Parts: sequence; structure tokens; C-alpha cells
Amino acid sequence: MPLDTRTLAWPGLVVIGLACQEAGAAVAVHLIPDVGAWGVVAMRLAFSALVLMPFALVSLRRGARIAWPAVFAFSASLAGMNLFFYLALARISLGITVTIEVLGPLALSVIASRSWRGALWAGLAATGVVLLGGGAHDLDPWGVLFAAGAAVMWAAYILTARAAGATMPGVVGLALAMAVGSVVVVPLAGVVVGAALLSPRALALGLAVAVLSSAIPYAIELTALRRMKAETFAILLALAPAIAALAGLVLLDQYLTWAVGAGIVLVTAAGMGAVVSAGRRAVPATEEATVDAVAEADSHD
Repeated sequence: MPLDTRTLAWPGLVVIGLACQEAGAAVAVHLIPDVGAWGVVAMRLAFSALVLMPFALVSLRRGARIAWPAVFAFSASLAGMNLFFYLALARISLGITVTIEVLGPLALSVIASRSWRGALWAGLAATGVVLLGGGAHDLDPWGVLFAAGAAVMWAAYILTARAAGATMPGVVGLALAMAVGSVVVVPLAGVVVGAALLSPRALALGLAVAVLSSAIPYAIELTALRRMKAETFAILLALAPAIAALAGLVLLDQYLTWAVGAGIVLVTAAGMGAVVSAGRRAVPATEEATVDAVAEADSHD
């Protein structure tokens, strides 16, 4: 039976989406010294809301209802995840930050597997984390703590994303969560950062972060998930730590020791293994877990 080249193209597009996301994080590294983590989060939420709201309005005009409790919970986890991520990124390398952060959704995948294999993957991930801690030179403890906070918030994000996707169609939940988060975070960032938040350079880089880290990955992965098995999609997303490490090396000159590299490989392998063990209960190991909930919601429209 001949292979469908269009089918084969979707995994590549998912990887491109991940690469764009990590490129956006690399841009954020250059923006953080100017506006801090609060400024980066504010810009990402605000610009992403501006991009997504027109699509949400289409559903709202068709009579879609808004589940505000789900929106507020989704927004809190989204903002918290991003804030902890950028706070960590200001102190430790991109590859290590994403590797620690992905432990949140990895834990959900292990729980979803409900088998002895889940414990195996958890042990493999733990070994990888030990290698990270022992192989990284001058690893900032606050950076590690913030990355761990991002991991917890990422797990919360996935759960609240699913709740939002189950109660609201399309990207309504995501767009409103972005908008609510920006209404709260932008004024706080203005107080913390001041006029630097409105500088042309900061605004340009902030827009680049939003487009690369949110708009492009969401568009690619939302489309791909409707044409791929959820398990295959989740396995590809488990490559996030490896892609982040490569982006850090190429775009930020963040070299890794062999021990740290091995740790990232082990955590990536654990993520892929946990997804396979979880099967249909798999939890996509990336921020774009939202699109899974969106696709499931659309299937019931």
C-alpha cells in the first residue's frame, strides 16, 4: 500500500512547531534583561490574546457559551506556568529548564498509564534529573526551583485546558484565558517594569515571542492533531527537552556537559515511553496540550 506523503508530513510539521516554540523561548532570553519575566509573560499573553480572539469570536457569535470558572482556572494555570518558566529561563539554560518543566506532564502520563511500566519510566526520568543536577556546573538553585514550579503549573494547565475544552468549543477557552491573564498581568508588569515595557525593541521581541511560542505552534498542532493519532502526537511532543537543548546550543551558545546531555536524553525517552504506556490516556507533554482538548471538543460539536 503506497504511503501518503501528506500523512508523513504532519509529524514533521509538529516538530517544526516545537522548534518554533523553543526559538520563541530563545528570543525571550534576549528580552528578559530588558523587561524581566513579568514583562515577557505580559507581552506573550497580550499578543497571543489579540491573535486568538478573532477566532474565538466566530464561535461566540454562533452562540457558544462561556464557562467562566473554567476560564479563570485555565488562565491562572497558564499565567503561572509561563511566569515560572521565564523566571527559570533567566537563571538556567533553555534545555535544562524545559527538561525539568516537562516532568509535570510526564507525571500525568505516568499516572495515566496505571501500570508497572509507569514506574519504570518515572525511574528513568529520575535518573535523568540526577544527571542534570550532577552534570551542570553552577546550577542556580532558584532557577531549578522556578522550573519545578513551572512543571507543577504545566500539569495544572493540562487539566484546566481539558476542562475548558470540554465546556467551550474551538479556541474560545484558550483565547479567553489569554485575555483574562493579560488583563491581570499587564498592569502588574507595568508597575514592575515601567516604561521599558513600551520600548519599540521590547514590543518587537515580545510580539516575536508570542508568534513563535504560541501562534505558530497552536496553528500547526491544532491542525495536525485532527489528522494524527493522539498517541503519535504526544510521542512527538515528548521530544521537547531535546529540541530545547538543541535550540539553546544553536541560538544561545548554551553548551551542555555530557552528563546533562545524557540526562535530557533519559527524560525525553521517559516521556516517550510514558506516552506509549498510557496509550489513549496519554497526556501530551507540551504546552500545546490545549489542542488535544480543543480537538476532542470539536468532535462533539
